[in-house]
Amino acid sequence: MASSMQSSRGLLLLLLLLLGVLAGRSLADPNRLLLQQLHQVGLVNILDQTVRPSAPQDGKAYDFIVVGSGAAGCAVAARLSENPDWTVALIEAGGVENIAHHTPVLAGYLQETSSNWGYKSVPQKLSCRGMNNNECALPRGKVLGGTSSINYMIYNRGNRRDYDGWAAAGSKGWSYQEVLPYFLRSENAHLQGLEQSPFHNRSGPLSVEFVRFRTKLADAFVGASVEAGLPLTDYNGESQNGVSYVQATTRNGRRHSAYSAYIQPVRDLRPNLHIFTFARVTRVLVDAPTKTAYGVEFLHKNKPFVFKARKEVILSAGAFNSPQILMLSGIGPEDNLKAIEVPMVQNLPVGRRLFDHMCHFGPTIVTNTTGETTFTSRVTPAEMVSYLLAGNPATRMSSIGGVEALAFLNLERSKLPKDWPDVELIMVSGSLASDEGTGLKLGANFKDEVYDKVYRPLAQQQQDHFTLLVMQFHPKSVGRLWLRDRNPLRWPVIDPKYFKDEEDVEFLLDGIKASLRILEMPAMRRIGARLLRSPVPGCEKFEFGSDDYWRCSIRTLSYTLHHQVATCRMGPASDPTTVVDPELKVHGMRRLRVVDTSIIPEPPTAHTNAAAFMIGEKAADMIRSEWI
Repeated sequence: MASSMQSSRGLLLLLLLLLGVLAGRSLADPNRLLLQQLHQVGLVNILDQTVRPSAPQDGKAYDFIVVGSGAAGCAVAARLSENPDWTVALIEAGGVENIAHHTPVLAGYLQETSSNWGYKSVPQKLSCRGMNNNECALPRGKVLGGTSSINYMIYNRGNRRDYDGWAAAGSKGWSYQEVLPYFLRSENAHLQGLEQSPFHNRSGPLSVEFVRFRTKLADAFVGASVEAGLPLTDYNGESQNGVSYVQATTRNGRRHSAYSAYIQPVRDLRPNLHIFTFARVTRVLVDAPTKTAYGVEFLHKNKPFVFKARKEVILSAGAFNSPQILMLSGIGPEDNLKAIEVPMVQNLPVGRRLFDHMCHFGPTIVTNTTGETTFTSRVTPAEMVSYLLAGNPATRMSSIGGVEALAFLNLERSKLPKDWPDVELIMVSGSLASDEGTGLKLGANFKDEVYDKVYRPLAQQQQDHFTLLVMQFHPKSVGRLWLRDRNPLRWPVIDPKYFKDEEDVEFLLDGIKASLRILEMPAMRRIGARLLRSPVPGCEKFEFGSDDYWRCSIRTLSYTLHHQVATCRMGPASDPTTVVDPELKVHGMRRLRVVDTSIIPEPPTAHTNAAAFMIGEKAADMIRSEWI
C-alpha cells in the first residue's frame, strides 16, 4: 500500500512537472519543433484554454442569448453564429477546461472539482442507502462544455423507437428518420470496421471513436457475451441489441467535449460570437403583458448585468438549471411560485416530472489476470510521456474512466418489442478501488463503510477485477424538482424518487442475473472470473446472491449516470404535462426556447449526451428557419 501511494504521488508530481514546464513555455517560443509536436498531439489546444472571454457590457444587445454551454448550448451557439449578420452571446456559469478534463482516465476525479455543480438529491428512502445521508450525487457540468466535459464520454444515441414514440405522442418532427440527420451532422466518426456504415458521418465537428486502450478483461466480456447469445452490434446503427466495445466522444484518445468540438475551433474566427465565463444567469427578463422574453439578468464577478435579446433567449442550462431559471422568471407551477413569492407569468408544470437512469454499481468480478485492471497507481511515467508528449492514443490514460464495453438486453419480463432493450450492462475494468478511494467514491458520495468493507481490500491487494454496472433504460419511478425560495444562488430541491415503483428494482435484478449468466461462459472461465463475495454493508442479513440480497444491494449501491430528463418536457400544448412545444418554444411565451435534455419527454434508451448534441443541431435549424 505504501509503495502504491508513493507511486501515485510520484506520478502526480511528474504530471505537475510536465504541466508546469509546458504551461510556462510561451506559445511564441522560438522552439518551433516543440510547438509542432504539441500541435500534433493536441496539447496546444489543451493548454491554450484561456478563451479570452469577453468582458460583459451592461445593457448590451445580442440577437440570440444562449444560457449554458453544454452539448446542446455549444451546438446551437456555434450554428447560429455561422451567420455573420447575427450576434450570439454564450453565457456559462463555470470556467474553462484544462488538461485534466481532456485526460479520459481522470473522469472519476472531475466530480470533485469546481467543474461540477455538486448537486445532491434530498435523502432517499428507497435508494442510495450506500451514500452519505442517503443523498444521491447528481453530477452536472459547470464549465465550458457542460456535462460533456466531466462525463464518461459514452456515445449512445438511443433506439429508433424512442424518437418514433416522441413523434407519436404529438412532437411532430422528432421521429427517428427526422432526427437521424442531426445525429449525423454532429458526428465525425473514426470507427474501425464501420467506415461504410450509413449510420455514421465522418465530417461533423464531434469526434466519435472506439477507445484504443483495451484490456483482456474487455475482450473476455465481449467474447463471453457472444457465447451467451448476444450478437456483436453497432449500437448506434441498425440494431441496438447485442454487445460492443464502447464508442466514445474522444479524439485521438483525448476527451472531445462540446466546447472542444463546436466552440474552440471557431472562437477566434467569429467576432459575432461572444463567450462569457463565470457568469451566473439569475432570470429571464420577460415583458409580462405580452409574455415576451427580451433578455437575461446575470451575475459576473458578483456584479449584476443585463443583456438584451433582439430575437430570442435560449435556455440550454440543463435538466436542473433550465427549470430553475424558468421558475425564477415566473414561469412554472403556480403553487411553487406562489410559495416563494415569485410573480406568476405563465403557469406551466416546470420540474413536475423528472426521470433518470438509475443503475446498480455491480456486480464486481475478480479474475486471475495480472495488470489488467485500471488502477491509477499503475499508470507509469512512460505512459504519461507517451500520452502527453507523443500523442499515443492507446495508453491507459485514454481509458474513459475504465469503461470498455456495453451490452444491451431485452429481458423476459419486458413488454417492449424485442429490438428495444430494457437494460444496459456497462463493463468497467475497475471499481471504487481503482483510485484507492480518492476520486469516484467521493464524487459519488459513497459511505466510507461501503468502500472499506467491499473495495479497500481490492485496492490493497491490487487484485485484478472488473465491474458490470447494470442500468435500467425505462424506469417507471417519477421524481420532481422545485425551488425552496427565490434566491437564485440556492440549489433547486431535487427528489428523483428512485425505485418508488418496485418494478424498477425487479428489472435491475433481472439485469444482474443476466450478467451472472455471462460469467458462466468459457471466455470468462479462461480468466478465472468469479463473483466478489464481500457482502454489501446493510445487506448481510440476506443470503449472499439470493434475490433479496441483490434487491438490498440495488437499493444500496444506487448510482446515476447524468441522464436526467423531462423537467421541461416537450409535447403539444394540449398535453398538460409539457412545458415546451415541438419547436422547443415555451408554451404561451414568445421568443423563449429551452434547448437541452430537459425537453426529452421520456427516459430514452441512450446516454443523453449524444441526444443533447442532436437537440442543439435540430434547434439551430428550427431557429434559423424562423428568422431568415
